[in-house]
Order: sequence, then structure tokens, then C-alpha cells
Amino acid sequence: MCDKCKKPYYITTAIAYTSGKPHIGNTYEIVLADSIARYKRAQGYDVFFQTGTDEHGQKIELKAQEAGVTPKEFVDGVAAQIKSIWDLMNTSYDKFIRTTDKDHELQIQKVFKKMYDQGDIYKGYYEGLYCTPCESFWTESQLVDGKCPDCGREVKPAREEAYFFKMSKYADRLIQYINDHPEFIQPVSRKNEMMNNFLLPGLQDLCVSRTSFTWGIPVTFDPKHVTYVWLDALTNYITGIGYDCDGDSSERFKKYWPADLHLIGKDIIRFHTIYWPIFLMSLGLPLPKQVFGHPWLLMSGGKMSKSRGNIIYADDLVRFFGVDAVRYYVLHETPFDNDGNVTWELIAERYNSDLANILGNLVSRTISMSNKYFGGVVKKTGATEEMDADLKATVLEAVKKVDAKMEELRVADAITEIFGIFRRSNKYIDETTPWALAKDEAKKERLSEVLYNLTEAITIGASLLEPFMPETSQKILTQLNTEKRELAQMDEFGLYPDGNQVTEKPEILFARLDVNEIMDKVNAMNAEREAAQADESAAGGTAAGEANNAGEAVGAVTGSAAAEGSAAGESAPETAIEAKPEITYDDFAKLQFAVGEIIACEEVKKSKKLLCSQVKIGGEIRQILSGIKSDYTPEQMVGKKVMVLMNLAPRKMAGLESQGMLLCAEDAEGNLALMTPEKDMPSGAEIC
Repeated sequence: MCDKCKKPYYITTAIAYTSGKPHIGNTYEIVLADSIARYKRAQGYDVFFQTGTDEHGQKIELKAQEAGVTPKEFVDGVAAQIKSIWDLMNTSYDKFIRTTDKDHELQIQKVFKKMYDQGDIYKGYYEGLYCTPCESFWTESQLVDGKCPDCGREVKPAREEAYFFKMSKYADRLIQYINDHPEFIQPVSRKNEMMNNFLLPGLQDLCVSRTSFTWGIPVTFDPKHVTYVWLDALTNYITGIGYDCDGDSSERFKKYWPADLHLIGKDIIRFHTIYWPIFLMSLGLPLPKQVFGHPWLLMSGGKMSKSRGNIIYADDLVRFFGVDAVRYYVLHETPFDNDGNVTWELIAERYNSDLANILGNLVSRTISMSNKYFGGVVKKTGATEEMDADLKATVLEAVKKVDAKMEELRVADAITEIFGIFRRSNKYIDETTPWALAKDEAKKERLSEVLYNLTEAITIGASLLEPFMPETSQKILTQLNTEKRELAQMDEFGLYPDGNQVTEKPEILFARLDVNEIMDKVNAMNAEREAAQADESAAGGTAAGEANNAGEAVGAVTGSAAAEGSAAGESAPETAIEAKPEITYDDFAKLQFAVGEIIACEEVKKSKKLLCSQVKIGGEIRQILSGIKSDYTPEQMVGKKVMVLMNLAPRKMAGLESQGMLLCAEDAEGNLALMTPEKDMPSGAEIC
């Protein structure tokens, strides 16, 4: 047995807030954690994988009031919905904790009392600026442009009696711990952010109770106070495995704590690497071994938000593409420390290119050839040639690389290595030309060896694929009539049973999709939902009904061909404008617009929507990517004078950096028209 066998490994996700249905960006985290947990099990670890829901707070109380139900009824419904999506995504968690669980609530009350009795918590008054969605207090200096620094929403003055935790008491100890344990906060960029922005400037004491609402865990010795969300929510990581504040903790807690990995979104890294370690120090408990702040999965380059209407839900994606295809996309397309991007079209394109072409086609061809030439029997013959060595070396090297990448939590890179096996196998087919070998009876043994090598390579690749695409992995292995290869046995090529027989008729794993057809169905689905919302609103639907419809909405992705303009003499139809929040002149003054001249333009090969333009603005040239390929050809773009938003932060799109934005008008059908000056203006002319 390896030295890792049955060694405990405790992994957690952040617990999902029960304010509404989680979108695919939220769902990414549970799938990422599941892939790590499954891989650790494959390595021989005794894994305990915990997730759950965060269910208290003012925001929940307000939503329940709007819905006309009790807070507990509200969170029961949302928690069930969250759990159903986690189950839909085939995640193998061992515990789903809810912060309304009675055993959790009891321990929180004990924890609060212990911290108070030992002088870590004291009573005072909080006067500051409060963000209700984030349930956070801020000082004026902490705001960004007068808004909450975490979510960008409005804050309101608030003053109330509260209990506070003495964060400064443990700050120096935490700084020393982080310096002594460089692996504690990952990626390193997150560690630097926490040290430089929060710890080193000095920590303020933290508000840990509230009196302005009642939906929370009451403080036993002062029941008008309820425990503030972060002390309640973060402690789930120990209460969920049986921590007891009186010293009677369970054997599970003794076995699994400290946690090996807290997997969380980068937006809540501060709470997990500052507040949580300090709470643990106060309780006299060891700190988790690692906190990994993973990047976000963005929608068309922007953070998903119901208010922006750019939401995609996991269950909708599964309906179109299947569970494993969605798992593959979110894991593969979100790098280690850079945000990923998701649209319906991108998923469909990746589905066809990677899953249907590279993987599905390989499995189908290999099994079909084994049946056609040898009645499905796969045999070694020893008729090797030089090109076989490279295939075998690629496969065995990929096994090592996958293991190394997973040790670093570079899941996307690990999947790329696995697909390297499948790509190399497809190339091997082209190199060996089995169909040509089959025409020569003297080369039958060589043909048999080729098909054996392919079958063995696919077996290893499919076995490695299990943590990421469990159903697909099993389907492939079933068709090859073999068991999953253990990681410890992947250091040798050639263990597929000699003389084994594959399935008679291969199952199509991923049938190619018509992207246009998919988009038509998606747009129809969105239109139907928008109509349902309109009907509900017209009928005076309840707040709860409206909230649920909003939670179901999916951002429409249009793919219609555009006309250059309306027919002569016809005016364009009016388009309804959805009002956005009012801004001040100061807000507008921050935007810098100028006239730019497009001097070169080309298609972005990796995208169906993007054109890449070189735009001359005064004395500089900027590269700007725009999703206007359906409306303009590169030739039409060259020479145009356009309106450019200059001070938009650069971002990567399809692997290229875009350094600004070209402004367009869009009609109700998605047709686009570039904004151009009425008179001939020089490039660089300021637009004001």
C-alpha cells in the first residue's frame, strides 16, 4: 500500500447563501471541489467532503418577508434547491450542513459564550456604513467611490448595540503564521492581497452580533442579540464534523481536523484567511492547512448577476449538454488563477471540438475497428514499431503530469494533460492507418498490436478522467469491457487484458451539435421565461413569485444576422429601453471617449463573434476586440471612424487582450451599428 493510503483528507466548499438559486458560476465551486475529492480518493486518501448552506441574516429575513413566508420556510425551499443542483452535478459530498441545523446552532452559542468569557468578545456600539447584501459594516475610508468595496452597492448609515471580537489580539500571531506557512493561502497573489491590504495596515475589531433583525442564532446571555453571519457561517467547518466547544468532540472531528483544504471563491478570501484563523486561535484549535481562493466563471467577460440579467443555470446547461459536458467545460475553461468565461456558444463549440471530435470519435473508431477486423477481440502480438514508443511515452508521462498538476490544484491543466492522451491517440491512428493495414493479410499482427495500443491508451485516459467526468469515464470503460485502472498501476503500459473483447456496438458518447439550433432553442427558452415574467407582473404577482422568476431567468444570447441598415424610406422600429440606476455627473466624467480610426481588422479564429481591430487614437494604436462579426466583415471595418471608450480596464478575450471598447447601438433583434461621428473628425478627438 502507498504511504497515502487511508490518510485522512478533509475538503470543504464555502457554504452557499440561501438568498436564491445558484447560477453556474456558483456551481463551479462544488464541481471543482468534487473533482479534487474524487482524485484524492483515487490516490488512496480517506476523504471527507463537506458542503452546505448559510441560512441566517438580515437579507434572508427581508426576502422571507417579501415572499410572505417565515425565514425558516424560505431557507428550507432554497436549501433544497441548492442541494438538488449539487446532486444533479453528480458531486460526491459526504455531508451537507445547514446553519439552521440544531447541533450547529447549539455549538455557535457555546462558541460565542466561550469567546466572551475569555475576553475576546466585548459589548459596544457600532456606528458606520452598512451594506445589506454583504451584511458588512464599513468605514468611510474603506468605501470605493462611496459604495461597498465588496459588491459595489449602496451603503446606509447604521448605529446599533453590538458585540465585537478583538481581532487585533491575534493579528501578530496570524501574520507570523502566514509568513511561516507560505502554502496556507493560495494562489500567492491572494496571500499578498490579504497581508498588504488588511493585516499589515492593522485590523479593526469585528462586529459579531446584531440587534436590528432577529433571524439568527440568539446569544444565550443577551437574547436581543443574534450571532453575526461570519462567526455563524465559518464555524460550520468544525461543527459539521462534530466539534464540541465543551471538549467532547466526535472521533470524526479528531480524525479530520485541521482541514486539508478550504476551497472558496476569491471574493470571500478575507473572511477565510483572517477572520476564520483568528476565531480558531481563540478556540485553541489548529488552523486549516490550506485556503484556496479560486477564480470566477464569468458570463461574456462579466460577473454573473441577476440584476444584470447575465445568468446561466446549471440545470439549463445540463438539459442541453448533459452533466459531464458541463462539468468538463467549467473545470477546463477556468484556469488556476485567472477567471474563466462561459456562454452558450462557447460550451457548444467546446462540446463539438473536444468531446465529440477528440474523445467520442476516438472511442467509437477504436471499438468499431476492433469489431470490424477482429470480432471485437483485442490482442497483443508484439508486432511493435518505432512510432509505438512515442504513444506509450506520451501516455505514461501524462499520468505523472496529471498527478503533479492535481497536487498544485491546477485542475484545468490536469484535464488538458488527459486530453493530450486522446489527441495523441487520434494522431496515432493517422500514423498507423489501420484501414490500410487491414488490406494486407501479412500485416494482421501489426494491426492487432495497433488496436491493442489504442485500447490501452484509452483505458488509462478514461481512468484518469473519472474525477472530472465520472459518468463518461465509466461508459468508456464499460464499452472496453474493463475496470478503472488504479493510479498505482498507471506506471506501466500494457495491462489491458490480452484477448479481452470490447462491446459489439459502441455507444455514441457525444453526438455533434448544431450550434445554431442550440441557440435557437436557448433564445426560445429565454423568450418564454420573459413572457411568463411579464404575465406574472401584469397579473400583480406576489413578490415571491417575481423573485422566483428572476431566479430562473437566463441571459439571452442572440445570434441573428444583422442588416447594415433599414430599407430606404423605412425607419427602424422603436426599441424599449430598460432604465438603469441614475448616475451623477461625476460618475459620467470618469468615462473617457475619443474618436478612433480602424487601420486593420481581422477575425478571431477561436470565436464566432469577435473581430480584432487595430484602432489609431491620436498618436497611439490600441487593439480592441468586439463581438460584431455577425454585422461587419474585417474589410468593412478598415477605415471607419468609431467611438472608443478608452479607460476601460484591459481584459483577455479568446486569448487576446482588448484595450478598450467600440460603442454600438443594438436594436430589439440584436442588430448592431457602430457609433460614428456625423462629420469627419480626426482620430484622437475627444468626445464630450
